Amino acid sequence: MTDQELITGILNNDKPVIQFLVKKYHKQVITTAFHFVHNMDDAEDLAQDVCIEILESVGQFKSTSSLSTWIYKITVNKSLNFIRKNKRKQLVRQFETFFYKADGNAGTKLFEPSENDNPYDNNERKQILDKAINSLSENQKTAFILSKFKELSYKEIAEIMNLSLASVESLLQRAKQNLQKMLIVQFSEYSNKKL
Repeated sequence: MTDQELITGILNNDKPVIQFLVKKYHKQVITTAFHFVHNMDDAEDLAQDVCIEILESVGQFKSTSSLSTWIYKITVNKSLNFIRKNKRKQLVRQFETFFYKADGNAGTKLFEPSENDNPYDNNERKQILDKAINSLSENQKTAFILSKFKELSYKEIAEIMNLSLASVESLLQRAKQNLQKMLIVQFSEYSNKKL
């Protein structure tokens, strides 16, 4: 089904077309939102908000970009707005995640591993990476997530973020440099705590 057929079907409130759209993009929307909010419940709620936004504003869609690019743009904007509105809640969650294992064992300190633990446990490495990505500027974080996790082209990212191709390239270069610096510090601190 082409983008234009999807748009026409949605405008006509054609239920099979709407179901097709949801089936086609739902997982992409959830995973994109999850990379921003780091919580599956919040990502699923955002996916519902994105779906409603698509249905309500499809008449405003301009065919200058693909439908998928427009959907990514809505998802990114909803995710960033969610983060801004829930900044305090996010900080508390990040604090708890940083100090306690994600499996919910309250009281089990993250940096109190048993002697059998691998010093670079995947869960702990993921938490360090997430912390580093979250500390990037909003634009660097958005460009990085869309490039590395969603594997979008620079052109698609430029359309989603309303930036030039050169700006996206620059953002990604700075994001990589900043992440490299932060991760060197984070992993060296982590290694020292493990010793």
